[in-house]
Amino acid sequence: MSDTLHSIRPWRQIDRRKSRQIMVGNVPVGGDAPITVQTMTNTLTTDVAGTIAQVQAAADAGADIVRISVPDEASSKALKDIVAEVTVPIVADIHFHYRRGIEAAEAGAACLRINPGNIGDAARVREVIAAARDHGCSIRIGVNAGSLEKHLLDKYGEPCPDAMIESGLDHIRILEDNDFRNYKISCKASDVFMAAAAYQGLAEQTDAPIHLGITEAGGLVSGTIKSAIGLGNLLWMGIGDTIRVSLSADPVEEVKVGYEILKSLGLRHRGVNIISCPSCARQGFDVIKTVEKLERRLEHIRTPMSLSIIGCVVNGPGEALMTDVGFTGGGNGSGMVYLAGKQNHKLSNDQMVDHIVEQVEARAAAIEAETAQAAE
Repeated sequence: MSDTLHSIRPWRQIDRRKSRQIMVGNVPVGGDAPITVQTMTNTLTTDVAGTIAQVQAAADAGADIVRISVPDEASSKALKDIVAEVTVPIVADIHFHYRRGIEAAEAGAACLRINPGNIGDAARVREVIAAARDHGCSIRIGVNAGSLEKHLLDKYGEPCPDAMIESGLDHIRILEDNDFRNYKISCKASDVFMAAAAYQGLAEQTDAPIHLGITEAGGLVSGTIKSAIGLGNLLWMGIGDTIRVSLSADPVEEVKVGYEILKSLGLRHRGVNIISCPSCARQGFDVIKTVEKLERRLEHIRTPMSLSIIGCVVNGPGEALMTDVGFTGGGNGSGMVYLAGKQNHKLSNDQMVDHIVEQVEARAAAIEAETAQAAE
């Protein structure tokens, strides 16, 4: 069932940190806006068609914002063509050369990801800020443990949360000294402890929207786990206005993992939340293969809803009470279908997948109709 139960289940309540709101293109970030999910392309930016295709695939998977690296002038030129063809705001990833930031703003980027400390002297920083202001760009200050300024490494001896916080506050000061407040900030590290501590410290000292990430988290499995632990803990504390899961994997997988983290905490829902058992000798059908098929068949559903697929009657009926659609394995090649938490009808295992897809699609349509009617 759609989760609107925080008021009667206070142990599920997350009180989000109060931040001011900025706009990344047409997407609000911070304040009471939904926590946005981001990813980043891994194509050559000069491969315009390939980059557009990757951005659109990420958008179809639910990405609200997509970042693209702009390392050279040719990439800046390509960015203009890319921005014109995609449906989500683009963040231009800028390092070292201030001209790339100006070019990206002129090309239509919705946000510039920069470290004000590494793009040149104060005059050049002012030029980038002016370009961002003139073209309606926001800025993300991107502090990273792997690229801290030398004076901070000399001061602290090694990358650490205090060094990251100081770097972030120094960069905030640069923007605010130039009367620019349309910014968000991140302080990423590949070490979960360091990143979490830095984010907690930073959250206490600024009202800027916070972009969460565990940088260079690893491959699909290890990176997902590391990100779930790091981001999950911070989100549970109420910290975070936008997230990016950094995986050595297809950007679409980053988006999927990001949504699963938010779903798990009840912070944002998109599509079907499948609750399924790991299966054992008591299962009345092949749970693992069934869930694999259903995940594929239900990818097109964007309506937030829940589905329980449980192999036997030990926990099946109880889980089904809490879901929009449920199926619990029984005996003799059949099981029980639950709708809105109640037993509805028996069904043979052979018909199960097709029938469950039909039931989920019908329930999704009903939820959308109810939502539309309530909005009238």
